[in-house]
Amino acid sequence: SRAVPTVPKPPAAALLRKKRLDLDDTPSANAPKAKRARLKPPPGLTPCLQPLAQSPRATEDSRISQIGPYILLEPKEGRGCYRAVHRHTEVECTCKVRRAILAPYSQLPPHPNVAQVAEVILGEESVYLFLQPGEDDMHSHVRRRRRLPEPEAAALFRQMAKAVAHCHQHGLVLRDLKLRKFIFADRERTKLLLENLEDSWVLSGPDDFLSDKHGCPAYVGPEILSSKHSYSGRAADMWSLGVVLYTMLVGRYPFQDTEPVTLFGKIRRGQFHIPEGLSPKAGCLIRCLLRKDPADRLTAAGVLLHPWLAPGAAAEDLRFGERGLEQVVPDVGSKQGVHEEEEEQEEEGLFS
Repeated sequence: SRAVPTVPKPPAAALLRKKRLDLDDTPSANAPKAKRARLKPPPGLTPCLQPLAQSPRATEDSRISQIGPYILLEPKEGRGCYRAVHRHTEVECTCKVRRAILAPYSQLPPHPNVAQVAEVILGEESVYLFLQPGEDDMHSHVRRRRRLPEPEAAALFRQMAKAVAHCHQHGLVLRDLKLRKFIFADRERTKLLLENLEDSWVLSGPDDFLSDKHGCPAYVGPEILSSKHSYSGRAADMWSLGVVLYTMLVGRYPFQDTEPVTLFGKIRRGQFHIPEGLSPKAGCLIRCLLRKDPADRLTAAGVLLHPWLAPGAAAEDLRFGERGLEQVVPDVGSKQGVHEEEEEQEEEGLFS
């Protein structure tokens, strides 16, 4: 009988190329234009972060995706956040997959304490922001250390205040200011960066009054909870900055409870306890920020002029922090404190 010729099989590499999805999401001439930030946010207390529920499309290896010249590797802490590497330069960065959040970045000039955007790539439905990477975030750092000595806290908080002052000066209200927003730029954990501007609001003029209720429950100001009308966005940021400072120095939130209603009641009353172990200057700055009346709070520029942030001031007052504070700061698992899961729930603001 006549032999039937065999058809050679294509090489494995060719089959692999055929199966592999083309994930080069480089924008073309027909790519949609960048969207502007929404003008009317939804009512109610919104979650701390609003990332996309959908992750970037993946190749056969679900851990790796390619967006333009970048390779997206394993996800980092937080949804829609990935470690990324540039294919050609091998420079590592952080990729955040979000919707229209470009307006704040175009509004703000560069600053040494604000993470810089390396590149922005517009996909069909998403915006891919490639940002300066960080080593760790302040929330994890404070939780790991329980509380920070005043000299260290002053050096880090000064950088936070500089970043906030820079944003306020150029017409940005951060709205969702919290410890987790700040990341370390170095392994020594001495330089801080404001990680992103995702939840910030671009002001159209000198008036900074907002009407939406946006923020994390543990950091939200009493005027946001109580007011039916507008409130000062800059002053609300300063309240949140006061919560940040208190938590850094004491090791817990000034207002905390596992029940949202009870937590918001404590915030509305505005009563908190400052441990005796803190120096008078540190306690003074906390009180100047956690004032119920927004008009009485220090501005970001005013914070930078406070005596506690003067060079060497916190070190001189260190003797006040060496007594009594260990007995005031509760253990994470004690009745005075909150369990790790409960604190995480407060931090993420998963309340309706």
